[in-house]
Amino acid sequence: MKWYVHVLKNYATFQGRATRKEYWMFVLFNFIISCVLAAIELITGMPPFLRIVYFVAVFIPSFAVTVRRLHDIGRSGWWQLINIIPIAGNICLFILLCLRSESQLNRFDVPNKVA
Repeated sequence: MKWYVHVLKNYATFQGRATRKEYWMFVLFNFIISCVLAAIELITGMPPFLRIVYFVAVFIPSFAVTVRRLHDIGRSGWWQLINIIPIAGNICLFILLCLRSESQLNRFDVPNKVA
């Protein structure tokens, strides 16, 4: 949970780097929270208002952590635009986000400690 809170504290920080663990833990908790909200909406029979509010609230932090994750592997944040290409772009970005961090200094920042 500390990784999720860490990403939210860096709400709109697009500089620096994010480790694989930081990124994927954020994605995991984001998924869990979305599932819980969907279950609450399903049980109560209400429209997807809670999920929409949550999505709007975490859109910028999730975009920022993805940029920092791409920085960690030595890529520009503009690589997120590869998602425009259907299927192949999603697969390519997924592979990039799974790559190991660069252990040396790159043009974006000093390396993070691997946790």
